[in-house]
Amino acid sequence: MISDSQSFASASTSAFASAPAPADPTDEKRPVTILLRSGWQTVNIGDIAHTPGILRVFEKHAPHIRFILWPGLFDRGVDAMLRRRFPKIRLVRDAARWRPAKPMPGDCTLAEAFAGADLMLHSSGPGVYNHDELDQWIQTGKPWAVFGVTVGSNVGVIDTTPDFPPELAKLINTSALFFTRETRSLAAARQAGVTTPLDFCPDATFALDNLRDEAAADALLAAHKLEAGRFLCVIPRLRLTPYWTIHPERPFTAETIATREKFNAAQAPADFAALRGAITHWVRATGDRVLLCPEMIYATELFEPHIISQLPADVRLRVTALDRYWITDEASSVYARASLVLSMECHSPIMAIATGRPTIYLHQPQDTWKVQMYPDLGLGDWAIPIDAPDAGKRLAACMTAIHQDYPAALAHARAACSKAGALLADAARRVEKLAAQQSVPAG
Repeated sequence: MISDSQSFASASTSAFASAPAPADPTDEKRPVTILLRSGWQTVNIGDIAHTPGILRVFEKHAPHIRFILWPGLFDRGVDAMLRRRFPKIRLVRDAARWRPAKPMPGDCTLAEAFAGADLMLHSSGPGVYNHDELDQWIQTGKPWAVFGVTVGSNVGVIDTTPDFPPELAKLINTSALFFTRETRSLAAARQAGVTTPLDFCPDATFALDNLRDEAAADALLAAHKLEAGRFLCVIPRLRLTPYWTIHPERPFTAETIATREKFNAAQAPADFAALRGAITHWVRATGDRVLLCPEMIYATELFEPHIISQLPADVRLRVTALDRYWITDEASSVYARASLVLSMECHSPIMAIATGRPTIYLHQPQDTWKVQMYPDLGLGDWAIPIDAPDAGKRLAACMTAIHQDYPAALAHARAACSKAGALLADAARRVEKLAAQQSVPAG
């Protein structure tokens, strides 16, 4: 999840508006080229997942498109992971916040990317970001589109009241095609007066079916004495992500930090009690082990004080925890071997669904209404509001049902993944058609 305070610096607009197109305009076979704006941050494996997810969507359903990737931040080995999985990808080598240590042949400057691309595509994510960069692209006169975002639901705030600023509606109306990632955002956009072509397709992470680091997963399971198909993955979170500790350079005031820390502290006892109850239920019902793992970089700090140390002694013996952060390919490989993924974060469950594994999303209201993706795909029974009076009973019943009829749970996961895939395929083909209209020479 990206903090509202996060922004990305941009280069000047003059070079972009005036740069000549490098392709021969008379070449009718010129490949369609899309400039993909993605890579929001690397302290969250879900935010990392958006990029390989959307590239996988187009690899399957519009494979002839050539992509230039404009990353926000690709540190922590994310750039190497993407180049291994998508060796033909071209990266912008002079992005504002990230520069590749060793640019590869084909990597280009941002000005060259602006000149050579037929369309700019904003990747899936928690909102529409980097408005100044979008304004720069708009000056080229070429279209832009958005592929699956949440709008109208504020990120990282205590007050969950919907908010759809008029300036956001105005910006969206300059796009040629806009996909929200769930139907609640779709309804909010229409109500806010958005008139550009609108539809919804789920988060591109649902396409992440073959991003793998099997060697790392083998080593992890061996180190933690886990048997494939016989362990539960559990991912905790705080109500408000502590970006003030993750990014101390950001301008959080002392008052803001104190307010948010007080809110987190007030909610944590009940939230983690629900998680411990679920772990206890699972261990005693199945005898299987439990792996505590992070979706965000700070989550490892929650394992011992909030979970392990407060578990019953017999349960604690069956629980192990990662002592480090990981990135998306390793996490996906581990989730694919788990029997179930239980998460307070949104994207670890999606990654599990993409590999065909059952999952439960224990949703906190501060984690925005992206949870609507689950009922949109027929997974409403696997998304449980943590504030519901009967949340504990529903969680235990859901886990029991999955364990008692595991083939049915696997079929349920596959059905949701298939529905997501059909929606993503349709969205990709519509984006491809829009971009192709720009690459065909006038005649």
